Amino acid sequence: MMKAGNALHHDEAARDECRALGQILDRVGDKWTVMVVGALKDGPVRFTALLRQIGGVSHRMLTLTLRGLEEDGLVKRTSFPTIPPKVTYELSPLGHSLIDPLRTLSQWAVEHRPEVESARRAFRAEQDDEAA
Repeated sequence: MMKAGNALHHDEAARDECRALGQILDRVGDKWTVMVVGALKDGPVRFTALLRQIGGVSHRMLTLTLRGLEEDGLVKRTSFPTIPPKVTYELSPLGHSLIDPLRTLSQWAVEHRPEVESARRAFRAEQDDEAA
């Protein structure tokens, strides 16, 4: 028989696990993360080249995304002692392990896009009918 204290500890541990997984999924499922991983899949890239390659990302958002990916061990930042300083970013082995899952998810999105768009239109029409 499980004691009440053990059940509470288990619930708390499960919540902590869910929170941790949620944070990881937030990071890897982020639009800019997906774009950065795609841009870095072939090797090291300088910041300005990333900025040009990833359309629509602001300087600040790219900086924040790269910093978060570096913090999570997905991206490696290398600074070269030149004048001006040269900095490159590349995927770590952990970052490279994201390529196939992201490719699979992207293929799913392309394949099912018409169905998703159709469901969205139907949902909005239903919402409009209910509001009228």
